Amino acid sequence: MSNRVNKTIQVALVEDDAGVRSNLAKMIDSSPGFRCHSAYPDAQTALKGIPLNCPDVVLMDINMPGMLGTECVSRLKAALPSLPVLMLTVYDDSEQVFKSLMAGATGYLLKRTTKDKLLEAIREITSGGAPMSRSIARRVVQYFQDIKQEPPANNPSPEFKTLTEREDQVLALLAKGYAYKEIADLLRISFETVRTHVRAIYDKLHVHSRTEATLKYLGRQPGPSPQNVG
Repeated sequence: MSNRVNKTIQVALVEDDAGVRSNLAKMIDSSPGFRCHSAYPDAQTALKGIPLNCPDVVLMDINMPGMLGTECVSRLKAALPSLPVLMLTVYDDSEQVFKSLMAGATGYLLKRTTKDKLLEAIREITSGGAPMSRSIARRVVQYFQDIKQEPPANNPSPEFKTLTEREDQVLALLAKGYAYKEIADLLRISFETVRTHVRAIYDKLHVHSRTEATLKYLGRQPGPSPQNVG
């Protein structure tokens, strides 16, 4: 409980490469307002340790021995639905991105992301955002286009008619992978106003994440939640 009172963001790492894990821990601990809460070399130890002393956010690798990060995310979210998980990996192919997001990951960044961008993403994800690099967002959009579904303009869902013009603009930028701050700058509104619009969008579309909102925007219903996936 105290972790959330003292304003310091407590970050857990799940990364099998000892060098990468150590470098990330040092980077986080040397950044004001952040602390490396814990670091795990594999999914199995993370599943045992994280629920005992829940951090504010988890940075998760995908390719780990024994259990992939996507499976670890699914199990963590089943136990801790509100825990934000940010995938941090070298993989940028559409299938891995999609699997991670559908497993319950809140955001997805590449390991080559700069320190400043990573820290910004951690702040965003703990504030209710869903950070995703623009290149990753484009791959997600392309993934759905490739499976030849209906474009958003042809979506007959009455839910979209309840969105205001501004909410529709915010949703379009969310689906393209823009961060809240970027949306605020582009639309010349405040960061908090963006958050208010996003909450309204989620409520009107009956979704709980950027991924689900994007799926609906692209003309699809969200897939089953991680808890219901066998």
